[in-house]
Amino acid sequence: MIIDKILTLPIMVSFFISLFLIPLWIRKAKQIGLLWDDMNKLKSDKVAGSGGIIPVLAFIIGVLIFIAYRVFYLKSSSFLIELISALVVVLMLAGIGLIDDLLGWQHGGLSRRSRIILVAISSIPLIVINAGNGNIALPFIGSFNLGLIYPLILIPIGIIGATTTFNFLAGFNGLEAGQGAIILFALSIVAFFTGNSWLSIAGLCMVLALLAFLVYNFAPASTFPGDVLTYPVGGLIAIMAILGNFEKIAIFFFVPYIIEFALKSRGKLLKQSFGKPEKDGSLSLKYNKLYGLTHVSIWIMQKMNIKPTERRVVYSIWAFQMIIILIGFLIFKAGIFGG
Repeated sequence: MIIDKILTLPIMVSFFISLFLIPLWIRKAKQIGLLWDDMNKLKSDKVAGSGGIIPVLAFIIGVLIFIAYRVFYLKSSSFLIELISALVVVLMLAGIGLIDDLLGWQHGGLSRRSRIILVAISSIPLIVINAGNGNIALPFIGSFNLGLIYPLILIPIGIIGATTTFNFLAGFNGLEAGQGAIILFALSIVAFFTGNSWLSIAGLCMVLALLAFLVYNFAPASTFPGDVLTYPVGGLIAIMAILGNFEKIAIFFFVPYIIEFALKSRGKLLKQSFGKPEKDGSLSLKYNKLYGLTHVSIWIMQKMNIKPTERRVVYSIWAFQMIIILIGFLIFKAGIFGG
């Protein structure tokens, strides 16, 4: 039991670091003018940008405490390379996201090509340790090993896909942080029941850091996450799937983002997720067509004569994500729980 209690330390440290440092970041961001408009409101004070740097910091410290626990208390070096590699990838993605934030998304930020190249480079720590398992099973063909194709091609594709696609479904107070917490919590459960409890602890460190961040990020937000958070969270989803060898489950959990990508593709990935704020505090459609799940949510509420508010849109997408996850647990029940 003492071991279980000790394992709560890195998780709770992540929570409290995020909870207590975010107000300091908000004040500093206001001092230096790192402020962004709240696009789903007619009139609002500018909001502190790139606040996601704090939960990322909280996650890193939490995982380092977990590593110290394994080294000094358990006298174990197992999975240390994997954990440290994961931290390096998360740090690299946070750096790329911060650069994108500072360049300004309204001015284009990093070019699409530069972003993809940099994110691909961030996958190198996982490539060099040959992370994951290249074995794959296909119907009518059977099982076979992908060899070098898995680390050299599929790992970068996985990191690029999860990182960039997670960033598509954004722009509403609390949406990104809540989505990250929901998906990572689900993957932490999967990790635990598939014999990867070490990976579960790492995932929960980010979950608790995100929940603390939501205190300040949910509508009306006093800070926005920025790409400095969305890139690492998206990347961490892929990292957990790779290190835990449950890529199929993670891809299924990612169905809302696959739908989001398809909708965004209709607008050549240029249309924004925002709604059009109205005087009564509701949101209407910004475009004549639907270019994202947030637009779909607004459209459905309008058809049902429900006032589409920012909070309701976020709640609806969270609910959809939870339904997808529950279906995923049912579909992959045998692989997760062993029967």
